[in-house]
Amino acid sequence: MNAQTPNACDQALVLFAHGSRDPLWAKPIEAVAQAMHLQLGDQALVRCAYLELTTPSLPEVVAELSTGGVIQVRVLPMFLGMGRHAREDLPQLMNEVIAQYPHIHFDMLPSVGENPEVIQALAQASLRNLTF
Repeated sequence: MNAQTPNACDQALVLFAHGSRDPLWAKPIEAVAQAMHLQLGDQALVRCAYLELTTPSLPEVVAELSTGGVIQVRVLPMFLGMGRHAREDLPQLMNEVIAQYPHIHFDMLPSVGENPEVIQALAQASLRNLTF
């Protein structure tokens, strides 16, 4: 862990999602990243990374961030549930990038599906067009 206090130039948030063969699949994740970028401004970089079938991968994104001088990376799993990808695949990838980039401090955040606000937002959006 780097003893420096991170500043706007050296912090990043990586939205980590599964990926798909369909290139349109990534549009919602990229839209979330863009919305976060607009809200964060220069406070932190926001990037997307994917487990499989879509690029860039987490190691590719971390390599780019490291080259740019980032010293703190928070990884936000964009999964609704705590399946195998969140429990096994992502922690394995995190261990690999931690070993490869010891000068970067990494935090793996809880999956978005564990956030009560996300659960409520999904419920409200799902019910919006229903009539009973």
